[in-house]
Amino acid sequence: MRIVLVDTYYRRFLSGHYADHPSLQSEPYESQLKSLVDARFGTSDFYSGHLKDLGWDASDLIVNCVPLQAAWARQNGLGSVSLKFPIPHRFYRVPVLGRMLAAFPGLLDIVVAQIRAVKPDILFCHDLSFFPAGALNALKPEVRLIVGQIASPLPPRDFLAGYDLILTSFPHFVPEIAATGIASEYFRLGFEPRVATECGGMVRDIDVSFVGGVSRAHKSAIPLLEHLARHTPIRFFGYGADELSASSPIREKYEQEVWGLDMYRVMARSRITVNRHIGIARNNANNMRLYESTGMGALLVTERKDNLAGLFEPDREVAVYSDPEEAVDKINTLLHEPERLAQIAAAGRARTLREHTYQERMRELTGILARHLRS
Repeated sequence: MRIVLVDTYYRRFLSGHYADHPSLQSEPYESQLKSLVDARFGTSDFYSGHLKDLGWDASDLIVNCVPLQAAWARQNGLGSVSLKFPIPHRFYRVPVLGRMLAAFPGLLDIVVAQIRAVKPDILFCHDLSFFPAGALNALKPEVRLIVGQIASPLPPRDFLAGYDLILTSFPHFVPEIAATGIASEYFRLGFEPRVATECGGMVRDIDVSFVGGVSRAHKSAIPLLEHLARHTPIRFFGYGADELSASSPIREKYEQEVWGLDMYRVMARSRITVNRHIGIARNNANNMRLYESTGMGALLVTERKDNLAGLFEPDREVAVYSDPEEAVDKINTLLHEPERLAQIAAAGRARTLREHTYQERMRELTGILARHLRS
C-alpha cells in the first residue's frame, strides 16, 4: 500500500532551522528533507517510519517549506518558484492557510505534482487548512482514499469537503464531522521512543517546566501560568513571551523558544512538566504533550478531563489539577516528596511506552485505513 503523508511546519521553526543552517536552502531536496525530519518537529517521520516497518510504501511531504519545495521543483523540471523565504507571518494564520498559500504562484502546483509523481493509494493530510477543496477534488480520480487528521479548530467547511475520512484526537469532533457527511473516527496522538535515545544522558536539573505558547493567543491559559510563576519554581520554554505585559511574572521565568529535539531535551531535564489544553479540547484530554512529557520521563501535571482515566491513571501515572491553586499545591507537594514524584513519573513513562507509542498507533491506523478502503 502506498501512502503520502502531507504536513506543514510552524513558521517559527522553519525560520529558525534555516537560520541555524544557512547553506541548507541551497542543498538538494533530499538533504533538506532529512535535515528537517531529523530535527524531530511535530510528528517528524514517526508515521512513515513505522508504516514502512509494517510493509507500507510511505513518504513525507512538508508542503509549506518554501526552500524545500523550490528544490524539488528545480530537480523535477518545474522551474523556479516565485516566493520569498520566509513567508510573511500573516500568511500562516489558520484557517486561511490553504487559501493564502495557494495564492502564491507555483506552490500548490508543486505539491500536486509531488503527489502525482508518487501515485499513492492514500493521501494523508495532517493540516486540513492547507488544501483548497478544488485541489483535493482534482486528485480524487487518482487517489483511492483522501484522509485528514486534526487536533485543532476545524477550518471552514469548504476545506473539509474534499476528504473521504477525517481522523481526530478530539472525541467530540467525531459526531460533528460525521454530521457534515464525511466519515470520521477517533484516533489518538502518541510518542516516539527514538527521541529519548537521541536526547540521551540528560540531567534532570529543571524542577518544573512549561513548554508551549504563552502569547496573547493563549490568553485563556495565562492566569494559570502566571499563578504558577508566582508560587512555584516553574521555568517557561516556548514562544510569545514578548507579547505579554511588562508586569507579567512569566517574563521573569522565561528561558527560550524550543522546538523539536530541543523541546524533548527540556522535558528530559524536567522533574515535573505542566500541561494545559486549548479551549477547543473542551473537557477531553488531548494534546501531544500528554505523551511527549511522560515518554521523556517527566512527571506530567495536567488538568482533570473526562477521558483522562482512559489514557493515564490520575495521580498514579500523572498528577491532575482542577484549578490554579490545586496545581500549585500538587507541584510543591511533589517537589518535597521526591520518591513519590519519581514513582508517578516512572509509571507514566511505562504506560506511554506500553500503550501510546507511534508504533502502536500505526498498527491502529493501518486497520482503520484498510476498513475504509474496503468500503
